Amino acid sequence: MQPTFVLVHGAFANSFSFAPLQAELGLLGHRSVAVDLPGHGFGATYPRAYQTPQDPEGLATAPGAIKGVTLADNAAHLIGILERAKQNGPVILVSHSRGGITATAAANARPDLVDRIVYVSAWCPVDLDVNDYYAEPEMATVDAASLALAMAGNPAELGLLRVNFRTADPDALAAFKAAFLADGTDDEFLTFLNTFQPDENLDVGTSADRAQAATWGRIPKTYVRLADDTSLPLAIQDRLIREGNALAPDNPYDVRTLEGSHLKWLTEPAPAARVLGELAAPWAASVSS
Repeated sequence: MQPTFVLVHGAFANSFSFAPLQAELGLLGHRSVAVDLPGHGFGATYPRAYQTPQDPEGLATAPGAIKGVTLADNAAHLIGILERAKQNGPVILVSHSRGGITATAAANARPDLVDRIVYVSAWCPVDLDVNDYYAEPEMATVDAASLALAMAGNPAELGLLRVNFRTADPDALAAFKAAFLADGTDDEFLTFLNTFQPDENLDVGTSADRAQAATWGRIPKTYVRLADDTSLPLAIQDRLIREGNALAPDNPYDVRTLEGSHLKWLTEPAPAARVLGELAAPWAASVSS
């Protein structure tokens, strides 16, 4: 039976970013569904102060729907989608960037719903909480101040993280491009930036949400390394792979590598679609036989 790819976006993103990848998967004959986590997609808040001409003071104080959304909320939402997808056959759960935290939490809770879990340069915390990895040597090259250049408001007061992606500040735009899509054209970068939403929730989980050997550890898993990623450098991707393999040594990652930056696999999705198609091949073979 044909598997369903369930696609989970990263921070400030939404299901819209997967449209080109879904087109490629569809043309290869694969079924997919892109998830909007709570407070994302059409559930996101775009304050009037975010519109042109912008009102910086209003943007810094306007409430956002994502306030109070937790990792548990994200995982529960994803589990509901996985339950529906599983009714139609095997499920391949694919996550990108921060979406890996939600995918891991869902896999911990309901490994029966996932036939393979795929991380594309995504967080799968094992030894540390996600925020603690940022103090590790593997993240030393990451420019943590890039988002701060366009930060709006105080996260503690807003109860969420808000970034003005519609800024015209040349330094902020240059930092964003270097972090997300250094190998893309300026037009590609600005187009993708305009699919981002300004708000993200604050909860990235605790030690209880790290990968668990008894549940997550028994799911077949793939890690797709992005060779030129500066947001999640190759060094931290490789560390996450090592930690996952140590946690579940009898079920190690199947590791693949794609060239490109953090977002290039989504703006030029054909190579990624081929890799994902290869992961679905065993089910296609079982049907044909």
